[in-house]
Amino acid sequence: MRTAYEIVKAHYDANDRKDIEGMLADIAPDCRWTEMDGFPCAGTYVGRQEVFENVFVALGKEFDDYKFTLDRLLDAGDDVVATGTYTAVHKQTRKPMHARVAHVWGVKDGKIHRFEQFTDTLRVAEAMR
Repeated sequence: MRTAYEIVKAHYDANDRKDIEGMLADIAPDCRWTEMDGFPCAGTYVGRQEVFENVFVALGKEFDDYKFTLDRLLDAGDDVVATGTYTAVHKQTRKPMHARVAHVWGVKDGKIHRFEQFTDTLRVAEAMR
């Protein structure tokens, strides 16, 4: 069985390929995915369909060239922590966005059961106004 680190790394590898199916592949049906308060798609979503619609589709409607660039991936057993940067251009304002971010993942029984995002929401808001 793959380790939590390998499962999360596979998500980011799929992200780099722009492979949405690959990004969603290891999300458990009961996964609780939390986007930070103040972020455009803030909230907690359960399961891959809610994550797809309320995070990936929602961000695609707000931003062009939305990208997460991974800097570090830290192995903490069943938990994995990633740090990186979001970049994009807001569709309406045409302002660029550049925000530092941390992701905290929880993996159990070979599936992602928990995700929480921490980011500089001020930088995102500045691009949106």
